[in-house]
Amino acid sequence: MAEAAAAALVKVIFDKLADEAFKKYARSQNIHSELKELGITLSQIQALLNDASNKEITDESVRLWLNRLQHLAYDIDDMLDDVATEAMHRELTLESEASTSMVRKFIPTCCTKFSLSHRLSPKLDSITTRLQHLEKQNPGLIVKGEKPKINTNRRNETSLLESDVVGREGEKKRLLNQLLVGESSKENFSILPIVGLGGVGKTTLARILYNDTRVTDHFELMAWVCVSDEFDVFKISETIFECVAIENKQFKDVNQLQIALREQFKDKRFLLVLDDVWNQNYDDWEILVRPFHSGAAGSRVIMTTRQQDLLKKIGFNHVDNLESLSNEDALSLLALHALDVDNLDSHETLKPQAKGFVKKCGGLPLALKAIGRLLRTKTEGEEWDDVLKSKIWDLENADAIVPALRLSYHDLPADLKRLFAYCSLFPKDFVFDKEELILLWIAEGYLNESTANKSPERLGLEYLRNCYQGPFFNPHLVANPFCDA
Repeated sequence: MAEAAAAALVKVIFDKLADEAFKKYARSQNIHSELKELGITLSQIQALLNDASNKEITDESVRLWLNRLQHLAYDIDDMLDDVATEAMHRELTLESEASTSMVRKFIPTCCTKFSLSHRLSPKLDSITTRLQHLEKQNPGLIVKGEKPKINTNRRNETSLLESDVVGREGEKKRLLNQLLVGESSKENFSILPIVGLGGVGKTTLARILYNDTRVTDHFELMAWVCVSDEFDVFKISETIFECVAIENKQFKDVNQLQIALREQFKDKRFLLVLDDVWNQNYDDWEILVRPFHSGAAGSRVIMTTRQQDLLKKIGFNHVDNLESLSNEDALSLLALHALDVDNLDSHETLKPQAKGFVKKCGGLPLALKAIGRLLRTKTEGEEWDDVLKSKIWDLENADAIVPALRLSYHDLPADLKRLFAYCSLFPKDFVFDKEELILLWIAEGYLNESTANKSPERLGLEYLRNCYQGPFFNPHLVANPFCDA
């Protein structure tokens, strides 16, 4: 990923160097020649980045070189910001200085330029020297020319059901029977665990059950909570209360909240989904479920998790893991996302590669979706071959999902890589607001109106839509994503 970060930073620098107002001010301060030399050297390094994108996967020296370039690019960007800030300050104060201080007319022009040019020249010289030294340390990278490169190299979940579910009929039938009939229990509620690898479709299966009309007709109260890494009893209980209660109440502590929740559940048959549970502490669990005991017999709690330790403490000695998709269903899911078809019968020439992707992805739906969306832009068999033979699949300590997502990330344009990487600064399960995210991108200087010939807001909307259509944003991760104004 170092190449993506470096390329994004380099583009920002070139955008700033190309700005006409910036160049005019640089000439007035006699630093334009140094900036031009810096730009030439940076252009020569930029030409190596395509090759670096391929080689950083397996070559440690390339990764180190890219990291040094990234740090240097930050220094260059900071220096250019200094120049831009000084230019803005000079423009704002020029008229005031002219009207309030006639003495300045007698000061030689060279003296008014002394501060910035003399202050920046040593820094410019140092940065240019470092950049030239970095170019000489080239770890065997070659210029690929202008030929377009073929890359070789928890989300927030809701109860809403996606439209592209494939398979799972057998699992659905078995679990529906447990939900609606089940076995007698000494407790008023029982746990229905869905356990499996990341990306195998645990949450999707929970959604299928949650949205089935037989389920919605059977249970009086229903609630869905995305638990994730932080098992906060108060937050989880609060979310459950908001789902089942008509009135809107604020609670000061867990005691008040759970008393109110107990009253909501009292003598009612409820279904609760606790999605993506990581916690293994039985004491936390015991506190959370105290209000559940007031519910009517036949109440159920669906828990999706990768961990079995908590389930063992609850009393599950054996749990069947959710299996990967069958080859037939996996091929169908890949075809749906790559070609918008239910099967590959009309694309016989792509079947060998498609079977290869199913094997590489281990039948995991999340990985198959990511690869399918990547392949949408690649219609030729040779392009599918390039992705299938990428060295990214051979990364050590990586499951099937990581290479699939990384391949999709590497296929993004530099602009989108930068914008999506910015989103990774937010915590897991963060719900993005479209307008707020675009404003944050604008504040960071990521949306350049002059080069796009459109407003930053409109440009940001287009970029967000491109990210949203790929495998990077869950459909429920962006609040009101594309209600265009």
